[in-house]
Amino acid sequence: MNSLFSGAAPIPGLLLCCLVLAAILIYVPFVVVAIARFQVGYDQSAPRALFDKLPPYAQRATWAHENSFEAFSLFAPAVLAAYVTGQNSTLALGAAIAHLGGRLFYSLFYILDIPLLRSPMYAIAALGTFTLLIMACRSALA
Repeated sequence: MNSLFSGAAPIPGLLLCCLVLAAILIYVPFVVVAIARFQVGYDQSAPRALFDKLPPYAQRATWAHENSFEAFSLFAPAVLAAYVTGQNSTLALGAAIAHLGGRLFYSLFYILDIPLLRSPMYAIAALGTFTLLIMACRSALA
C-alpha cells in the first residue's frame, strides 16, 4: 500500500488531490458572497438584482468566484494531462501547488481589494498551470 510516508511520493495521486482542492477553492469566495447575501436579505425571486445591494467586498468576492471557474477550466486539463502522461516529479507537484496557493491568495487579495498583490498571485497560478501543460506536452511528444 502506497502512502505519503512509505518513502516513495505518490505524485500522480497528489496531482489528482490538487485537482479536487482546486475545485473546492472555486467556492471559497462564494462563502463570503453567501454571508453577505444573508446580511442584506436574499430575494429568491430576483437573485441577480441583489448584486447591486451587496457591499463592495462581496461584489469583489463574486468576481473572484466567477474568475475561479475560468482558471479551473485551464488547470483541470493541465493536471489530467500531467497525470495521463505520467508526470512523477516534484516540479509537477510544485506547479500544481503553486496554482492552488496562487488562486487562494488571488481570491483573498481580490476580496480585500489589494490589486498590487492580486496580480502576482494570478501570474503564479497561471505559471503553475502552464508548467503542467508544457511538461505534459513534452512528455507526450517525446
